[in-house]
Amino acid sequence: MGGAGRAVRAAWRGPGRERDLVVQSLKAAGAALLAWVVAKNLLGDPMALMAPWVALVLVQATVFGSLRQAGQQCTAICAGTLCASAAQAVTGDPLGALALSVPPLMLLANWPRFGDQGVYAATTAVFTLASGTVTPSAVGHRVGQAVLGAVIGVAVNALVLPPVHLRDVRENLTALAREVGEVLHAVAAGLRDGEWDAATTTEWSRAAARLERRRDGLRSARDWSRESLRLTSGPLRGLRRGPLDAPPEAEDDRWSRVTAHVTALTRTLAVAADGDRTPAPPEEAALRTYARLLDLVGDACQTDAAERPPEPDSRRGAEMEELRGRLEESLRDHAGDGSPHTAVLGTLLLQVDNLWAELIPATPKR
Repeated sequence: MGGAGRAVRAAWRGPGRERDLVVQSLKAAGAALLAWVVAKNLLGDPMALMAPWVALVLVQATVFGSLRQAGQQCTAICAGTLCASAAQAVTGDPLGALALSVPPLMLLANWPRFGDQGVYAATTAVFTLASGTVTPSAVGHRVGQAVLGAVIGVAVNALVLPPVHLRDVRENLTALAREVGEVLHAVAAGLRDGEWDAATTTEWSRAAARLERRRDGLRSARDWSRESLRLTSGPLRGLRRGPLDAPPEAEDDRWSRVTAHVTALTRTLAVAADGDRTPAPPEEAALRTYARLLDLVGDACQTDAAERPPEPDSRRGAEMEELRGRLEESLRDHAGDGSPHTAVLGTLLLQVDNLWAELIPATPKR
């Protein structure tokens, strides 16, 4: 009940997923009601079952999805109706017709071109035989109702507040930026305190894997956004509240690269923490310096998450240059001494440079 209450309050407060769900539900109910009235008055069907059923299920999350599924469902309904009618004509018995028609229709339901609408072929066959009216006029009537319901469902979805899913892209980008910052701050805290081992780096690696799943969610949201803009009218789109433009796709690529760099960074630390591996972790002084660098980069991620434009910050840039200089000096000293810390420190410095270049492009580097 608590979750339901929160959803109701969120829908009442303003635009969001909860309100979108309410709008789509009301549209589906309205389409079913309209289809029932039209089918009863125009087609003279006292039950008017098929038209509202089809209209109800075709108010999908995107207009393009409604149109695609309308074609799939109408084809499935026609196939089920015709197959059941033919089986009834051959066997002359509803049970025999059911046994003859449903198995091949269930096999046909698995055809990829039907999507998830293929099962309607078998259910329509069952309904056709159960109704006991398998005549040419009844078959034509039922198919006509399906087409009517499809037209009404698609029209309602396209013309009444057409669903546009741009918010999901923005929310996923914001969440990804925030979570990258959190991971970098967590790694920085562990390195600064000196309390990290193989178990700690395993947790960091898991956090990086969650970032990759969030990145996959962003890609899915982008595909959903593109589909939602297909076949939707510009003027009708303008009736919706909230931003009508999604962040540019270049942002997806940028944060995909950032996620990859964070994954590489945590993998390097995991290797360094493994006592059975040759590379050794850097000394504590270098790690504390590196932790401060990660904190600054994590702060830049939080700025992105807050959707503030990355402004040049001379103090931050100067501090980063100083920290990088100290790390480069440590790296030269390690390399000159043939220290086993050299490989790990050099790799970590490369990864933070990559993150810096992606997140703070306006700050000049050496």
